Amino acid sequence: MKENKSTPGGLVLRGITLSYIALLIVLPVIAISCKAFDGGIARLWQEISLPQALFSLKITLILALIIAIVNVITGTATAWVLVRCDFPLKREINAIIDLPFAIPTIVTGIMLVALYGPRSFIGAFMQNKFNIEIIYNSPGILIALLFVTFPFVVRCVQPVLQEMEKEIEEAAMTLGASPFQIFTKVIMPTLFPSVVTGAALSFSRALGEFGSVVIVAGNIPFKTQVAAVYVYGEIESSNVPGATGVSFILLVCSFAVLLLLNFIQYWNRRHEER
Repeated sequence: MKENKSTPGGLVLRGITLSYIALLIVLPVIAISCKAFDGGIARLWQEISLPQALFSLKITLILALIIAIVNVITGTATAWVLVRCDFPLKREINAIIDLPFAIPTIVTGIMLVALYGPRSFIGAFMQNKFNIEIIYNSPGILIALLFVTFPFVVRCVQPVLQEMEKEIEEAAMTLGASPFQIFTKVIMPTLFPSVVTGAALSFSRALGEFGSVVIVAGNIPFKTQVAAVYVYGEIESSNVPGATGVSFILLVCSFAVLLLLNFIQYWNRRHEER
């Protein structure tokens, strides 16, 4: 067994890395947590228990959960098609998947208003034919969140599918397994950690999305005001305790998702070792 000795260069690099992480992530998290408890737990509870704050948190969590579920289905299917199917313009479509990462989210909101707004053909048609208002309503928020979170599951699942050996599936087929059994018993157990990772990233991103949502939602209290937009409104109103209180709840939710993700990945590794 080799003795692990840290060289001076390694110690310096480690110190720089840890200091960077502390300045960039740890200290801001501590700062917002301390700020949320400035007035004590009673003041924090008072701010987050306001009807408007509770509604914004409720609609945000519900929409984020819907986004995660939809992305698991559509993202996994998209990754499967990109890896297992050959079709024209496959390379170009694969590149387009990353477009939501590159486009500023405020531009995303403007694009969606131009496409689904009340003065657009689609928006007017849906309003007049089905009495469905897309923009400045929940459907518009869902579309915006789906747009900005779509690549997460695809890019998490795609590399795993590319590395999977088809011989395992062929062996299961020769043993009499049906396509459904192959997918559920052979493919999904391998994909499960990457699917969960993509879902967790989608959920966390949906919790804090602001740029696209503030355009398509219209910031209507008790209708389309999500938590991030509520926080912005409280800052504009100089209500710092209200903004930090809701921000702290979003932080706790994101941290809980990351803990759950790490637990699932740990459980999966232990299961594979057995």
